Amino acid sequence: MSSTTHAPRVVIDTNLVLSALVFAQSRLTPLRQAWKSQQILPLLSKITVAELIRVLNYPKFKLSTSDQQELLADYLPYCQTIVIPEPPPVTPECRDAFDLPFLQLAIAGQAEALITGDQDLLTISEPFICPILTAEQFLPSLNA
Repeated sequence: MSSTTHAPRVVIDTNLVLSALVFAQSRLTPLRQAWKSQQILPLLSKITVAELIRVLNYPKFKLSTSDQQELLADYLPYCQTIVIPEPPPVTPECRDAFDLPFLQLAIAGQAEALITGDQDLLTISEPFICPILTAEQFLPSLNA
């Protein structure tokens, strides 16, 4: 197998996954197409999957249980689950403790990018294992 078919290992924060799944025609549609066509390999951990499931339950989305399952079926099969070691990897300082699982996942899964819209992650100044990018910064690299 040639190394040119390597799909970048990426961590995508919950809000971006949610937007790509719930809003079929959004600025994040290319992200959804990228995981479905295996141009990227999204990484998950137990914590990040649990958060996605929790957020899909928010009343504002008005998603039935079957809608939620359908959306998860449009994402989870394309992902690789990473077991976060105990103790978890040391991460850079982050203002929001809820963002730590994404940093830990990026380290444990040897991600090539962490894709987020979260300012707490985007403003991390310490060197990190991979670039922390917005979807707008990341998507052009898929077509490169």
